[in-house]
Amino acid sequence: MKPAGPTALVFLTGFALLAFAGNSLLTRAALSQTLIGAGAFATIRLACGALMLIAANGFAWQRVLPGPKDGPAIFALLIYMGCFSFAYKALGAANGALILFASVQISMAAIAAASGERLGLRQAAGLALAFGGLTWLLAPGISAPPVLPAALMAAAGTAWGVYTLLGRAASDALAVNARNFLGAAPLGLALLGLEPAVLPSAAGIGLAIAAGALTSGLGYAIWYRALPHLSPATAGAVQLLVPVLTAAGAGFWLGEQLSARLLVACLAILSGIALTLRFQKRT
Repeated sequence: MKPAGPTALVFLTGFALLAFAGNSLLTRAALSQTLIGAGAFATIRLACGALMLIAANGFAWQRVLPGPKDGPAIFALLIYMGCFSFAYKALGAANGALILFASVQISMAAIAAASGERLGLRQAAGLALAFGGLTWLLAPGISAPPVLPAALMAAAGTAWGVYTLLGRAASDALAVNARNFLGAAPLGLALLGLEPAVLPSAAGIGLAIAAGALTSGLGYAIWYRALPHLSPATAGAVQLLVPVLTAAGAGFWLGEQLSARLLVACLAILSGIALTLRFQKRT
């Protein structure tokens, strides 16, 4: 792969982060107004993401047709998409993004520790701080998010963490993601039976298409173009901006009020996650 120049790398990374934040904003915009059902939104998002990723692979079908070895990642992607959509029926975009990315990082660190990777004192302290911040955000109280949607978003984050770990050794991440989306898209139809039928509006369908083709398919394609040129520490650190970008977008676009509880939890969680990153040079 041809190395990206510094300017191009900043642009690619910035676009990918905006796309990740856009996933939360588009999903919440569609589901908060019941413009479309959560199951239908997730199914359309998977299908349009698959089409965009297939196009990014040059319609090379031999590279994008899923096989049995792709099964675990396809299942993890389906769980992520389903839980993500159903959580955003009741969660605000900012709350949801913070819970999602905290759960992703905490689950990946926990899986690494369970696999025998030793955590240093700084990493262990950071993990405890992030988990404590997330626990405090979800603790009962006036400004706490609803329990079931928050649990669904935490499950979505855990599934995304597993999905990330399954794909981190892939030699062709773009093709692997296309196979996973293509494999999960027809399975997404099962999500339609998890809620009463909602007649989707044109606006709801449009938001689902945008979330699938642009902020998911194109966003992931660009992220995996930039990722080989980022150190693991940098890749982890820049993703801490996503909940912040989402909160800003939610305030401007969706009119969400940011509570003091959310801001304090955000500071604790992002600080803890930053501590868990291994600031080491690329080899």
